[in-house]
Amino acid sequence: MDTLTFLQHYWWLVISLLAALLVFLLFVQGGQALFYSLGKTDEERNLVAASLGRKWELTFTTLVVFGGGFFASFPLFYSTSFGGAFYVWMAILFVFVLQPVAFEYRRKPGNPFGERTFNTFLVVNGLLGPLLLGTALGTLFSGAFFTIDRLNLANQGGAAVISQWTTPWHGLEAVVYGGNLLLGIAVVFLAMLLGCQYFLNNIDHEAIRRRARRRILPVAAGFLLFFVAWLVRLLLADGWAEDAAGEIVVEPYKYLHNLLEMPYLGVMLLAGVVSVVGSIVLGWRGSRRAIWFGGVGTVLTVLALLLAAGWNGTAYYPSLADMQSSLTIRNSSSSLFTLRVMSIVSLFIPFVVAYIWYAWRSMNRKPLTREEIEGDPHHY
Repeated sequence: MDTLTFLQHYWWLVISLLAALLVFLLFVQGGQALFYSLGKTDEERNLVAASLGRKWELTFTTLVVFGGGFFASFPLFYSTSFGGAFYVWMAILFVFVLQPVAFEYRRKPGNPFGERTFNTFLVVNGLLGPLLLGTALGTLFSGAFFTIDRLNLANQGGAAVISQWTTPWHGLEAVVYGGNLLLGIAVVFLAMLLGCQYFLNNIDHEAIRRRARRRILPVAAGFLLFFVAWLVRLLLADGWAEDAAGEIVVEPYKYLHNLLEMPYLGVMLLAGVVSVVGSIVLGWRGSRRAIWFGGVGTVLTVLALLLAAGWNGTAYYPSLADMQSSLTIRNSSSSLFTLRVMSIVSLFIPFVVAYIWYAWRSMNRKPLTREEIEGDPHHY
């Protein structure tokens, strides 16, 4: 494996890991989706908001870093998807902008819209955020309607536009194509499951903990139903691969073959699913440790699936309008120089992760209580 190929695989690993962490951090959105079902009184809702308000920045920051990392390492995907499917990405941006606005203003004195309005914003972000992100991730397997013409780079008469979207919906069609909605709904249920587990770990309030425990099994059943349906569909589907000549060809059962030909990914996927199932049992029993098993399982599962989507010569963004326009990590990456410089910068990532872990542990040293909220005039 030459240096460029190694760096392309390395950066797909980094991007996949960021995406996996992002899916785990959607527990904030899952908690917001359950805002009114877990908090029955103003005091309880304020406790739920204060608990989630300490973590929402991690989700938002990871989303931004994920987009920035994709732009730097695989710019052709960024320009094709973010530039072509802009209705979906603008919807995601709008939904995620609602979140900080809601946290900032829901308890502001003199708020002219009322606290309930901003509580509704939190619920909207909690439901639509995971749904849209899950649907967008689904297109990495099912594909999208775009074409690419690299010859336009030599166009001297105007802007060098090399990718075109071929439908007027600009990404919204993903909701009804390729089983993407199955994955989107599965991510919504997963976020709510992780949200319940987070509250068991973070809040010391008997009524909220009891309601969170009761919702573990229903949301877990919804997650397993939709995720298994999507996974079976994926493993039985045809995939698109790049042959030795650089041509894109159809390969039956491509993703199943990837898990078999890269058995460490199959083991990682199985371990992730088992860990998530274990977290469901722990959460149902009221254990504070459930979120850690759920978090590790989520990261392992998403990481294994995304690596299977990009490694082993797989087209990670198939084109449904022109098969040869499909994107692989080889034909869509940055230059060797750019990837090499970025790899040096990426060495600082472990220090950033260590800081996040330290800050998390400091904030979660003991469960959040009603008395702590009442004594804090700046709570969310």
